[in-house]
Amino acid sequence: MVNYLLNKVNLYDIRNKSVKGFSGGMKQRVGIAQALIGNPKLIIVDEPTAGLDPGERNRFYNLLADVGKEVIVILSTHIVDDIRELCTKMAIMNLGQIVYHGTPQAAIDELSEKVYQKIVPRDELDSYATKYSIISNKMVGGQPLIHVFSESSIDDGFEPVVPNLEDVFFSKINTSNILV
Repeated sequence: MVNYLLNKVNLYDIRNKSVKGFSGGMKQRVGIAQALIGNPKLIIVDEPTAGLDPGERNRFYNLLADVGKEVIVILSTHIVDDIRELCTKMAIMNLGQIVYHGTPQAAIDELSEKVYQKIVPRDELDSYATKYSIISNKMVGGQPLIHVFSESSIDDGFEPVVPNLEDVFFSKINTSNILV
């Protein structure tokens, strides 16, 4: 059983080495092998790809997808790429309440043609917040890039964007008046 699991997590060839010298991704894979020892029906992983480099993250995605064929995997994460890459179903919780449950693609589709973006001056951010339903803002080149939710097309220098899971997350968490 141990050899089978080490093969499954791609660690068989280094089975005699000390775990102490393993990379973060290798240690994550050891953890998955340990979790699978009892042949569980359910595994809960918390922030499984945090701190992994892109190569290890991809290897871990492949491993979790493979494990997910045989075991229910519940993924708890704030890393949106993890959800997009791995999940067939998802839920978003806010203050202990589930505010969305469904597929990642259905959540994105709900926002289709309703998200717009614009880089705005920092000192005008409050003005935009009173005028529009800002989903999120992040700094780009030292200026806020805002994503705005709107049922109808808006001008004022905004451009439509294809929504992503980050937009879904922020629309469900940051704006109580958006019901899509």
